[in-house]
Amino acid sequence: MPLDDNLFKVSPSEYGETYQAHLLEQYKLFVESADRISQRRQQANNFFLTLNTALLAVLGNILSRSAQLSAVWWFFPVAAVGLVLCYVWYRLVLSYKRLNAGKFEVIHAIEKKLPVALFDSEWRQIGKGKDPKKYKPFSEIETWIPWVFMALYGVLIVTVVIQGWCLE
Repeated sequence: MPLDDNLFKVSPSEYGETYQAHLLEQYKLFVESADRISQRRQQANNFFLTLNTALLAVLGNILSRSAQLSAVWWFFPVAAVGLVLCYVWYRLVLSYKRLNAGKFEVIHAIEKKLPVALFDSEWRQIGKGKDPKKYKPFSEIETWIPWVFMALYGVLIVTVVIQGWCLE
């Protein structure tokens, strides 16, 4: 079923004179909610970035202070926590990406009933995110950041294992 059929429950003639004014007000509220989602998404990214930076600092501290192999093994639970956090972060980014995509589909549908379609026109102007020369969606870049941290944890784990084998 097309989004428009599900979105618009009452026709302008059934609703009455205030249809356009109420539609515009609901549109403004919905655009504002999309912006709030983007703000929460950025706060989540900042939280996970800070947390992973702190975990990597802890891991570096463990490695720099541990001359004995037994002390290095504290490293593995901390690294495992980091890997799990990165996976949760990645899933959260995907969730926010899908939520924003859905919100903008609704925004584009509402704009069909308004005098101008600002978001839809902007989206078409930048190639709908399909032409990286015009625009690279932030969410595509954003999904790589947790993977970069996971790779760092992986490299550190492999390094500790190899050094551990060399010390024995």
